[in-house]
Amino acid sequence: MTDRVIPPRVVAAERIASEAGFEKSCIPEVGRLLGLAVAAKPRGVVAESGTGSGVGTAWLHSGLGAAARLVTVERDEELARRAAGVFADDERVSVLTGDWRLLEEHGPFDVFFCDGGGKRDDPQRVVDLLAPGGLLILDDFTPSPDWPPRFEGEVDELRLFYLTHPDLEATEVLTTPFSSAVVAARRG
Repeated sequence: MTDRVIPPRVVAAERIASEAGFEKSCIPEVGRLLGLAVAAKPRGVVAESGTGSGVGTAWLHSGLGAAARLVTVERDEELARRAAGVFADDERVSVLTGDWRLLEEHGPFDVFFCDGGGKRDDPQRVVDLLAPGGLLILDDFTPSPDWPPRFEGEVDELRLFYLTHPDLEATEVLTTPFSSAVVAARRG
């Protein structure tokens, strides 16, 4: 991965994360997946729950088409303010401060990177925010060779929800030997 160019906005957001002591930023393996998903929707409406310092946002931005728009939301006011600065020169990007449900006003979404609120506390609402054909990306899972998938010895009900949801065509993608992401498309 180090031989590939990292988008400048990713570098800027990583700097903010370092300065703020924020340690939960999007990893490059997931970031490249985000850029690819957004590039597949050149006129799409893109959302992110959990902006953090803006690293994932910057990866999403790396695939953003000229006619697309990106809205992201972060609960931490200071992180949201600093992340917004990374995108201040691009009117296609909106950084909101508050609860993830603020995204509802901007949907439905062609790509939704649900990295913060919603993923665990209201998964059906997350699915409902997807447009037909919309892509959902959920990261930070621990790979499981079992079916149904397990985490810490128990069936991982959250992952199972997304992987078997009747409105989604979903799969799990290994992002590193120790992490995976669920990638899903909403059926039309």
